[in-house]
Parts: sequence; C-alpha cells; structure tokens
Amino acid sequence: MAENLVKKQFAVTGFDVRADNIRAFESLGGKGAATAAEAARDADVLIVMVVNATQAESVLFDAGALDALAPGGTVVLMATCAPSAVKAIAARVEASGRHIVDAPVSGGTIGAKGGTLTIMAAASKAVFDTMHPVLVTLGDKLFHVGEEPGQGAAVKTVNQLLCGVHIAVAAEAFALAEKAGIDGKLALEILGGSAAGSWMLNNRGPRMFEEEPIVASAVDIFVKDLGIVVDAGRASKTPLPIASAALQMFLAASAMGLGAKDDSQVVEAYRHIAGLKK
Repeated sequence: MAENLVKKQFAVTGFDVRADNIRAFESLGGKGAATAAEAARDADVLIVMVVNATQAESVLFDAGALDALAPGGTVVLMATCAPSAVKAIAARVEASGRHIVDAPVSGGTIGAKGGTLTIMAAASKAVFDTMHPVLVTLGDKLFHVGEEPGQGAAVKTVNQLLCGVHIAVAAEAFALAEKAGIDGKLALEILGGSAAGSWMLNNRGPRMFEEEPIVASAVDIFVKDLGIVVDAGRASKTPLPIASAALQMFLAASAMGLGAKDDSQVVEAYRHIAGLKK
C-alpha cells in the first residue's frame, strides 16, 4: 500500500515493526522511520494499517504517533476493529484537534499490492473529499458509507461475517464430499461452476487441497474478525448462529496449531472431526 502511494508521487515515510520491511520500502523510494512517531512527525496524513484496535491504540497513543501528526492532520484508520472501538479512538483523535477517517478494507494482500482494495470509508464529507486522492490510490472500489466513525467498521463487520461463513461452509462441504469417497478437487470443479459456486469457494477452495498454501489471510485473522462479528451481534441483540458456528471452527483450527496458516486450512478442523486425512 505504501509502495502504491510512492508510485503516485506521494511523499511517504513508513514504519513497521519488522526492520526488513522498512529496508524493502526504502528500496522502493520511500523513507523509513525508526518509530511510529517519527513516521508521523509533521505529516498531513497518518495511515494506520495494523491488525486490530489494540495495535491501533498502541501506535496512536502509546507510541506517540498522534501527537507527532501535524495540527489539523488526518488519521486514516484502516485496521479491522469493532465499531465501538473505532468510536472510542475517533473521540480521542478529534479531541486532539485532528480528523479521522474510519476506512477498513477488503481484498487481502493481492488487493493491497494491486491497489484494488475495497475501502469502506466513514468521515465527514469534507474530510472524505480531502482524502479521496489518497484513498483511490489504495483501492479502486471506494465507498463513502457514512459520516460517523464506526460506520465503516460496521460495514467491514458484515463483510467479515460473510467471508468467514463462506470459507467455513466450503470446508464443511469438502469434508462431507471426502467422507463420501468423492475426490475433493473434482467436487470443487463441479461446485465452483454450479449454483453452489461463490467467489470465496473458487478462491479458497483450491488452497484447501494444497499441502502448504501461501498465506493470503491467516486462520487467526478470522478468529479475531468473527469474534468482532459475534460481539457486534451481542451488542445489538442480533442473533448470529451461523457466524458463531463458523467462529468455533476457526477456533478449533487455531487450537490445532494452524493459527498462522492460510485461512483455507480451517478445512483441517473439519477433516479432523470427520476422521479424515489428506
């Protein structure tokens, strides 16, 4: 994402907890920083792309990045967070005299590299318009979903509900097919082109039959994200029985030591329960 901004002639200073990522960014024309606060120093825009709200709070408040940002600057929060957490972060950002865009994304590493992310942005119309050139550099599907922080996070929560359930139910289907003695790859070929097909089935399905698939998104990401989904349902008194069941299967996969593996490997939890082996 930072590389795409550099390619569009934005002056970008970046910080990452991994030093090799900073060196790689510098080789692409960016400027590396030793701390998050140094990266944010006097910048007009601070993009926070981390795993969750806890990390976002650490970067902004504990590491001093918010205080280092230029007065009147804008924080673009792109982590997947609970709507309530985004609202709390936004209150602190705005109290400092700065602006915030609640802008979670979908599209994974492929979308990040290609600048084809889907971005669900919530901010005042004036702030959204100001940030438009930055956001369209990062994603080609940009939506202004509302003017209140937390509304972007709410849309991302719904997105992750569907993504997590689609992956889990695809894994469940393949486990049933394999239990019946049907070749899983053949089942994928048939189902992927039928009424049962979906983007997630055709994207994650092939990786369910690879020994060590490339990690596009990890099992533990969906442990986190479906946890956010279920918590949102509890907070709004909205029953989410299917999302809750999917969360349990991702938890089972994580407990099997697969938390850092590609999220398609939730299929191993189903195979284990069904008494199947690859």
